[in-house]
Amino acid sequence: MDATASLRDQARDLLARVFGYDTFRGFQEDVIIDVASGHDAFVLMPTGGGKSICYQLPALLRGACGVVVSPLIALMHDQVDALAQLGVRAAALNSSMSLEQSRATEAALLRGELDLLYVAPERLLTPRFLDLLERAVQKNRVALYAIDEAHCVSQWGHDFRPEYRELTVLHERWPRVPRIALTATADERTRAEIVERLELGEAHRYVASFDRPNIRYRIVEKIEPRKQLLDFLRNEHRDDAGIVYCLSRKKVEDTAAWLNAEGRPALPYHAGLDTEVRTRHQRRFLREEGLVMVATVAFGMGIDKPDVRFVAHLDLPKNIEAYYQETGRAGRDGAAADAWLCYGLQDVVQQRRMIEQSDASDEHKRVETRRLNHLLALCETTRCRRQVLLAYFGEQLSAPCGNCDNCIEPAITWDATEAARKALSNVYRIRQASPSGFGAGHLIDVLLGKANERIHSLGHDRLTTFGIGKELDARGWGALHRQLIVSGMLEPEGEYGVLRLTEAGRAWLKSGDALHVRASTLRAKTSRTTNAPKAATAADVPAAHQPLFDALRSWRREIAQTQQVPPYVVFHDSVLKAIAALRPSTLTDLAAISGVGTAKLDRYGKDVLALVASNS
Repeated sequence: MDATASLRDQARDLLARVFGYDTFRGFQEDVIIDVASGHDAFVLMPTGGGKSICYQLPALLRGACGVVVSPLIALMHDQVDALAQLGVRAAALNSSMSLEQSRATEAALLRGELDLLYVAPERLLTPRFLDLLERAVQKNRVALYAIDEAHCVSQWGHDFRPEYRELTVLHERWPRVPRIALTATADERTRAEIVERLELGEAHRYVASFDRPNIRYRIVEKIEPRKQLLDFLRNEHRDDAGIVYCLSRKKVEDTAAWLNAEGRPALPYHAGLDTEVRTRHQRRFLREEGLVMVATVAFGMGIDKPDVRFVAHLDLPKNIEAYYQETGRAGRDGAAADAWLCYGLQDVVQQRRMIEQSDASDEHKRVETRRLNHLLALCETTRCRRQVLLAYFGEQLSAPCGNCDNCIEPAITWDATEAARKALSNVYRIRQASPSGFGAGHLIDVLLGKANERIHSLGHDRLTTFGIGKELDARGWGALHRQLIVSGMLEPEGEYGVLRLTEAGRAWLKSGDALHVRASTLRAKTSRTTNAPKAATAADVPAAHQPLFDALRSWRREIAQTQQVPPYVVFHDSVLKAIAALRPSTLTDLAAISGVGTAKLDRYGKDVLALVASNS
C-alpha cells in the first residue's frame, strides 16, 4: 500500500473513531490528505461546510500540534471544549488566561501533549510566542499552521485585520511546516489577495460551492420594521435561537429591550459594551436555547452554534459579501433556516452616504460602491435570489432554487415608465429652483401636492411637477425612488442624502425606453403564504419520536450546564433526532449513529441507552 492510500485509511478511521462520521463531505478528504502530506492549501468553504475538520484531522494524522490562528478570543474556549468532548487534546493561549495557565499550556506544547493550540494573531506575532514556536518546531511538536478566517488579510474584505498580513512570518521562518488558510466568504479579488498576502502561490486551492440550499432567502420592504420582525418571529420562529442585525449600537440596545418587553428573550451585543458583558452575552447565546442575539456586525465571525434557525436584518448590510457571511450563520447544522432582510429607501441612502463620507481611498470607495450595488440588485431582483447571489461569487445555478421568496411567491412587476419620468423630472425641476437639492421626503411631498409652509416658501408649489404624482402614495413613491437609485438614475449625495439626477437618468429621460420594476408592496406581507414551507425547528420531529427527543434534550441541557459547555457540544440536535428515531438498544447500535464518536460513546453511551429504554 502506498503512503497516500495508507493516509486515507488512517483519515477515515480517525473520522469514524474521533468524530463519529462515516464519510467525508465534498473535498474534505483531499484537503486533509494534501495537508497531512506536507502541502500548503487554500480552502474556501461555506459556513457549516466542515472547514475545521480540514485542519483538525491533518494535525492528528501528523502526530503533532496544529497551531490555529483564530481572530476571536471569546470563541476559542468553546472550540477547545468541543474538541475535549471528542477526546482531542486542545488548548488556547490568549489574554484572558493567567500567567500560570499560559506557561502550563506552553509547557504542554513543548512536551508534545497537545493536538491543537488556538492563538490570536496578535499573540502569535509577539517575540515570546515566536520563540516558543521555534523551540516547538525544533522538537517536531508542530504539525501545521491553520489560518482561519483568512479573508481578514484582505483590505477589500469586510473584516480586515492588519495583523493577518504579518502571518507570512510562519512561512518565512518555518517553510517546511505546512499551512492551510480557510475562509467562508471571498470573491475572486479577495481570494487573489489572500493567496498573494500569505504567500500561498504554491498552495493547492479548493473552492466549494457557495450554495447553502437549506437557507431560505426573503427580503421584504421596510414599512413597520418592528412589527414585521415580531410577526416573522411569532409566526415562524417562536422558540428558536437566532440573530437580529442592526446598523447602530443604539438600535441594538433599543431592539433588544423591545423584544424582551414583547416576551422574547433577547440580548444586545456591540463593540461599545464592556468586554465582560459581551463575553457573558455571547456565552449565554451559545449555551442557552431559544435566545435571540441583537447585534451589530461586531458579533458573529467564527460562531459555531449549529442551531441558529434564523438571521434577520433590520438594516441593510454594507455589501453583498457581508450579507452572505452574516446570513450564513443560520442553519450550520444543515436543517432549514431563514435569512430575512427588511430594507427601504433610507437604508440605501445611508449606506451610500457611509461610503462617500469614509476616509477610504477613491479606489476603495469605488469597490465598496460596486459591492453595495450588487446587494441592492439582489434586493430588487424578480429572479431567483439564490441564482443572483451565487452569480456574484462566480457560480451558476442551473435552475431556480424553489427556496427563496421570489421562487415561492413570484414577484410581480409593473410598468413604471410614466411614474419614473415624473420622479426624475421632479428632481430636475427642484434642482433648477433650489440648486442645493432635497432628499426623497421633500421630493415626494412635491409630487403628492402637499402645500406645506416649507414647499410654499421655496416656491416649489409653483413647479410644473407639483401634485402630478397622486396615482401613488408616499410609500409607493419611496419604493420607486429607491429603485431609481438602484438602477443608477438617481444618486444620493452629501450628509443629508440629497438626490441628484445622474447622467444615466438624463439619458433615460431622453431615450423613451420603458421601465418595469417589481411591485415592491407585495413584499410587505410578513404572514406566511400557503405555499411557503416553514423553516425546521428543533421540535420538528414526528409525533411518535417527540417524547424521547424532548427527554434527550432535557438530559443534554443538564449535562451541558454541569460541564459549562454549549448543549450542541454534547450532541447536535441531528444526533438526538436520529437517536429518537432509531432507538438504539446497544452501544454498538448507538455507535452506528452519525456524530457519535468513541469518546462520546464512552462518556454518554450508557446514559443515552437508559433514556431510550425508559421512554420505550
